[in-house]
Amino acid sequence: MIWPFSRRPRTAPALDPSLCRQAAAGLPWLRDLDPPRQQRLHALAAEFLADKAITPLHGLRLDEVQRLRLAMLCCMPLLEFGREGLHGWKELLVYPAAFRAQRSHVDAHGILHEGAEELIGEAWERGPVILSWADVRSDIAAPNDGFCVAAHEIAHKLDALDGAMDGTPPLPRDWQRQWAADFQRAYDGFCAEVDAGHDTAIDPYAAEAPEEFFAVCTEYHFSDARTLQAAMPEVAAHLRRFYGAPLLA
Repeated sequence: MIWPFSRRPRTAPALDPSLCRQAAAGLPWLRDLDPPRQQRLHALAAEFLADKAITPLHGLRLDEVQRLRLAMLCCMPLLEFGREGLHGWKELLVYPAAFRAQRSHVDAHGILHEGAEELIGEAWERGPVILSWADVRSDIAAPNDGFCVAAHEIAHKLDALDGAMDGTPPLPRDWQRQWAADFQRAYDGFCAEVDAGHDTAIDPYAAEAPEEFFAVCTEYHFSDARTLQAAMPEVAAHLRRFYGAPLLA
């Protein structure tokens, strides 16, 4: 591992192999996972379950296999980064479906706007990750469609580890400079396409902010890597280095 963090001892108990097989069988991304990465994922998921509360809301019930699937999904982006990617938060909140959140912002004229927004996922910079169970299940059912809400929200958590949610996770210095330059160039070009009203291969939500660009591109790395490679080869190369080879053909 090359990440600039100290290592912590392994404290989480090993997972039941039968439970792991059941959980992994329901996740298309894990079907061709090689043994070393499979072992890393199981260790990360064990630590996830030992360290974090998974709290279903609004009457949702999650059994042991479903909880492990959620842990595995959240740990897929950490296969190369490692367990330090779990730092900084303690709870995964799971709604049955999309949920509403109050939002406020001040526009360029200094006017405050407030209202409710429907979301399928959210990652608080210093708080929980929140997911819609219906959308997690939808991603599992259509794993090549360019969407993976769990990977999106974990990308935000990785982004925040260096103290700034800006689309650049903590990296060795030389790589960080190249990442920032390549992502900024790709982001600026993508925003110009969206602003011009062009159809884009990548979800236009990626133009919302640099941090959303990183998170949306992360979804494509896990769910439609070919489209990302064709549209933004430099970004795709960074994500292959950061996350490892895409898990789907």
